[in-house]
Amino acid sequence: MLKNYFKIAFRNLWKNKLFSLINIISLAIGLSASFVIGLMVYYDFTFDNFHEDGDRMFRITSIFNDPEGGAFNSGISIPLVDVVREEFSGIETSLFFYKYSPVNVTQEKQEVKFKLPQLVIFTDQNYFDFFEYKWLAGSQNNVLSNPYEVILTKSRAEHYFPNLTPSQAIGKTLIYNDSIPVKITGVVADFIARTDIVFQEFVSLKTAAKTDVADRVFNSNWHGTDGNAQLWIKLKPLTSLASVQEQLEKTARAHETKQSIKTGETREFFTQPITDLHFNERYNIYDETRSVADKDVLVMLSLVALFLLILGCANFINLNTAQATQRAKEIGIRKTLGSSKKQLIVQFLVETFLLTVIAGIVSVILSVWLINIFDDFIAEGVNISLLTDPYLLSFVGILLLSVALLAGFYPGIILSKFHPAKVLKGQNLTARGKNGLRKFLIVFQFTIAYIFIIATFLVTKQIDFLVQKDMGFKTESIVYVETPWHDKKVDSRELLLQKLRNIPQIEKVSMGGQPPASFGFSMTSFDYTNGENETTANVLLLFGDSTYLELYDIPLLAGRMRRNDTIREAIINAITVQKLGFANNEEALNKTVLSGGTPYVITGVMADFNQGSLKGAIDPMAFVGDLYRKVWKTQFTVIHISLPMENTINLSSTLAQVEEDFKEVYPDSDFNLQFMDETVLKFYNKERSMSKLLKWAMGLSVLISCLGLLGLVIYTTERRVKEIGIRKIMGASIVQINTLLCKDFVLLIVIAFAIATPIAYWALDIWLKDFANRTTLNWWVFAVCGIAMIGLALVIMSIKTIKTAMENPVKSLRTE
Repeated sequence: MLKNYFKIAFRNLWKNKLFSLINIISLAIGLSASFVIGLMVYYDFTFDNFHEDGDRMFRITSIFNDPEGGAFNSGISIPLVDVVREEFSGIETSLFFYKYSPVNVTQEKQEVKFKLPQLVIFTDQNYFDFFEYKWLAGSQNNVLSNPYEVILTKSRAEHYFPNLTPSQAIGKTLIYNDSIPVKITGVVADFIARTDIVFQEFVSLKTAAKTDVADRVFNSNWHGTDGNAQLWIKLKPLTSLASVQEQLEKTARAHETKQSIKTGETREFFTQPITDLHFNERYNIYDETRSVADKDVLVMLSLVALFLLILGCANFINLNTAQATQRAKEIGIRKTLGSSKKQLIVQFLVETFLLTVIAGIVSVILSVWLINIFDDFIAEGVNISLLTDPYLLSFVGILLLSVALLAGFYPGIILSKFHPAKVLKGQNLTARGKNGLRKFLIVFQFTIAYIFIIATFLVTKQIDFLVQKDMGFKTESIVYVETPWHDKKVDSRELLLQKLRNIPQIEKVSMGGQPPASFGFSMTSFDYTNGENETTANVLLLFGDSTYLELYDIPLLAGRMRRNDTIREAIINAITVQKLGFANNEEALNKTVLSGGTPYVITGVMADFNQGSLKGAIDPMAFVGDLYRKVWKTQFTVIHISLPMENTINLSSTLAQVEEDFKEVYPDSDFNLQFMDETVLKFYNKERSMSKLLKWAMGLSVLISCLGLLGLVIYTTERRVKEIGIRKIMGASIVQINTLLCKDFVLLIVIAFAIATPIAYWALDIWLKDFANRTTLNWWVFAVCGIAMIGLALVIMSIKTIKTAMENPVKSLRTE
């Protein structure tokens, strides 16, 4: 019986090749989107789900609250470590480690130098009690209990000692920063499963006392929060997380200062689940080469896949119910010969399943193609080989079965209801409600297509608006070069600055910190007292020499430039003037503000400019000099270069000269040059990826909808060939016949547009509210999208309807 089902299914698919092809393409598109997005969702949601007791593992983070908002830090005040260990209840174990960034690592008695090794931490034995590693060499007992010890992962050991086994690496010596020797006492296996716990070098915490971070690790106080200081806790079984959070709140309140209470600036400690590391963009993940995953994006992707899959199923239902009359006699004969309703339904489900399997095979090929297209949007670890995972294989099987049931069950029910006596006589071939369902599905398909079209146009319009809007400073023909952060010598940078000034093709050169728009700024608070009134403004700090503002074309609205780069004078922006309560820019001049008790004299007011993505508002900012040379040596770590706007120079040769001068000053450092306009574009990577996704979703949804429409038009015109022939004989023109055949479909598309427009407007209005600078939802965008879709549908329909209308009516009547 089963063999017969498949045999008949193959015959029917082959007999209706065009409709079968439309169904396969439609389902393959939906399935491929589901496969790829399913891979992405599975990949991201399986990070760090392998840890035993993972549901009891939490990182402690810090949140700073003030009247204007809040700031987030993944680090803690280091004194909190002892308080948690000694005073907190409900804690099974805790772990402290400190992220370390050595300048270089060398092997003992070897000249090979490894520059800027990443993922290095200071820690102790608690780390390996907290996280479970497989030991390949060395003993876990009393590890990292002495100074000058280090444990490596297998991959890092192979990086340093490619010709040695883990056991042979034990006892070897590594030297950090040419001065700190450490002995390898263990090698552990890298985590195989997906994780954000990615450290590869574990140096004993006691070794930190011999490094330049000793004061920060061992002499820190409650007033400082260090992002490198990481505290993890594992709760005892059945411990309430709320009780631990309550203890953290009490600790934070106990160490508030009178000044912070007065100004409303408070700090809180919170628990972050280990599985939240991968998604929480408020905190950095440990591998800084990657960014956190976005749950909202994954939800949006899942909805796109779901809609595309439903569109494909809608095509199948529409075309198969439309073909019902062609199979009526087959059904009648089968029922006459004894087939039951159940057997008929199974027959059509087998046909649907067979078609779905074929579409599934095609979709695997499409999935590989889609992964390559979206390689800049998809995480590096997402690839088609993940489909071999048992969970994903189960997902694929359930998905194919669900699609087959969804797409095939209703047509099977419709066809199995035909009465054999009536259908064999050619009577009652139209199933009640069938046309209504087809109309509903057409409206649904084009509603989804319209929403994607409108969203694509307006998201692209918003991105263009952001990119083209004036940032408030010069972005074109400006490049900047980051000098080695670990080289604190001001003389080296002054030498490079002078060399660059001697290049005739360069217009201006300045030394400072980050460019005016950046992904991260230092921050402080300015307090101003005027009699009994005290105002506070949290300000971003922009570091630069006296030529910095001129290079970026940032004008002074009042006052003067600082006298030099090492005195405590500040130039504030206009927003800060308002925040501090001054009536105008001139009133702020020569006033003294305090930052942590340190006085600054306001010498000028600069124009406001955007310090990052235009999605956010302009923040208060202060332009200061190299204020921290005694503590941090220098904040001037970036060289800014302005090139002529005209195409009067050979850009490649000029930049080659810049690199040559850089290498003369820093021969052991990598040359990292960036263009300011490209930096601005990076602010909108997420939105640009969203635009790319919407463009593909729009294209695929329109393709599926139009394929389904074409199939229905072909079926409708073939069914009405006799009517068309009679109308032509009676004098109807081709235009009249085309209008007759298309008007019902056009009406459905217009209804879809009427439904989609308010939905799209509502969704896009919500999305745009997240932007401080936003475009307008112009009515003409909706109108253009509506007209374009109707025009495309008319062209597709007319391909078949005009051809049918032009045929000889005598031939069509004779054929009938």
